[in-house]
Amino acid sequence: MEKVAIIETMAPVFGVLGFLAIAGWIFTTWLRVRNGYPLEGSWGNPIYPKHDNEAVERIKLLSQENAQLRAELGSIKDRLANVERIVTDEGHRVAAEIEKLRLPN
Repeated sequence: MEKVAIIETMAPVFGVLGFLAIAGWIFTTWLRVRNGYPLEGSWGNPIYPKHDNEAVERIKLLSQENAQLRAELGSIKDRLANVERIVTDEGHRVAAEIEKLRLPN
């Protein structure tokens, strides 16, 4: 009879542990999907993402856009460096250069 009493007292504990294990599995799967990590099958094989032609084309387009944005960022950095040089120069030197351009030679 003691074995039955032990089983009866431990059954809710095992039930709660089972529920927590399943809830944890569901939560980690949700996090993987949400953040773009590949899901794994029963033997650790990735289920997602599958590589298809659409994904390859999308990667190519994103790579091209990335290159264009990097080039644009480089030109913006150059322009900003020129503006910083003008702003940090002494004011009278910039004024003198402007006046030199105004005077006829």
